[in-house]
Amino acid sequence: MEKKKPRKSTQDISNALSALGHENRLSIFQLLVRAGEDGLNVGDIISHLNIPASTLAHHLSALAGAQLVTQERNGREIINRANFTLMREIVSYLSAECCVGVEPPKKRAA
Repeated sequence: MEKKKPRKSTQDISNALSALGHENRLSIFQLLVRAGEDGLNVGDIISHLNIPASTLAHHLSALAGAQLVTQERNGREIINRANFTLMREIVSYLSAECCVGVEPPKKRAA
């Protein structure tokens, strides 16, 4: 019997969302999502987004630290890919209880 992978914790989801809370990191992640499973090397990301290399390295490090981006060395270049599994887990986490309703808060006795 195959074991299910444990779902990401609320802290993991929070860390990922926090990493996306910067305009440049969100743009990088969106670009990598558009690139699909092939990913992009650093030079391609710089060309598309016009972000200086040192700034890009900082933001890619933050995205990789939050597990939103995977990096794979291929010879002299590093291929960056969006972590689609985590992206789907975040969407699932956020929408899990969509529109189920919320009970009004209980009134306290005076």
